[in-house]
Amino acid sequence: MLDERSRLLLKALVERYIADGQPVGSRTLSKAAGLDLSPATIRNVMSDLEDLGLVASPHTSAGRIPTPRGYRYFVDAMLTVRRGELSAIDALPTPALAADQPRQVLSQAAQLLSQLSHFVGVVQVPRRPVVFRHIEFLRLSERRVLVILVSPDGDVQNRILHPHNEFTQDQLQSAANFLNAHYAGLTLDAVRERLRHEVDALRGEIAGLMVKAVEAGSEAAEADEVVIAGERNLLAVDDFARDMGNLRKLFDLFEQKTQVMRLLDISSQADGVRIFIGGDSQVVPYEELSVVSAPYEVDGQVVGTLGVIGPQRMPYDRMIQIVDITAKLVGNALSQTRPE
Repeated sequence: MLDERSRLLLKALVERYIADGQPVGSRTLSKAAGLDLSPATIRNVMSDLEDLGLVASPHTSAGRIPTPRGYRYFVDAMLTVRRGELSAIDALPTPALAADQPRQVLSQAAQLLSQLSHFVGVVQVPRRPVVFRHIEFLRLSERRVLVILVSPDGDVQNRILHPHNEFTQDQLQSAANFLNAHYAGLTLDAVRERLRHEVDALRGEIAGLMVKAVEAGSEAAEADEVVIAGERNLLAVDDFARDMGNLRKLFDLFEQKTQVMRLLDISSQADGVRIFIGGDSQVVPYEELSVVSAPYEVDGQVVGTLGVIGPQRMPYDRMIQIVDITAKLVGNALSQTRPE
């Protein structure tokens, strides 16, 4: 627990750093906090906050910046969201997200999140069970196998696996015959669960290949279950633009989509808006990122999650309002749409 003076100084430091992106010195901090304290007193408090892991001193400056733990404390203990500041969102009529096709609603919502936040908008598409009617394995080379999954409605998914062992085409055909005979018509989740229990009864390496094939099919389906908009906005974020390596990692994250899906899956278990801060949460894959997310409901039931992904240095109070209101708009719009 921090005393009142330490809380006020930490709050002022985080808010100033979010606004300016520059390390905050003692003189600036004294003015921002509205406290009549000497620079020496402020430095002592900053030293205590640094010992607690809430702030850090960059080597290039005498000022201090918040750490992931400092952001977390700020969000949990000091952040106040003032309603009515987002008149641009409040003024949006619900039909702004109304459409005949639910997929259009979700695409519009991702764009809306991106435009209002100036970061990346992500929306999870309500999940449908993925069922396969037929599976085939095709040997491409010693360590490359093509998996072909056909759904009951004729949709075809192709994935390439890189197994540790080499398989002949006859072995691959036997594995496909086994899966088609015993699991056709089941969801991939059900197949994966049954294989986990039955894997010991099957031949070891072939069983492992079957599990990998089903997991690859599930991941391919997941990639279509999240809508992402505004990735290019990150090019304008100073925190990322200075490091091309970080930018490449972030774009890889959005291209793969599976990590984004896992993050949204965790968010769907929350009641209301949740904030994940990189470096403080194992959910966020990179320390430089933060995620503000919320579930959206149709007829009182949570069917998906949406949110904003951006830098740690984001105006959290504004992001909370953007995400919260958009989640309500999406829920209302989907309740009015006709099923696909």
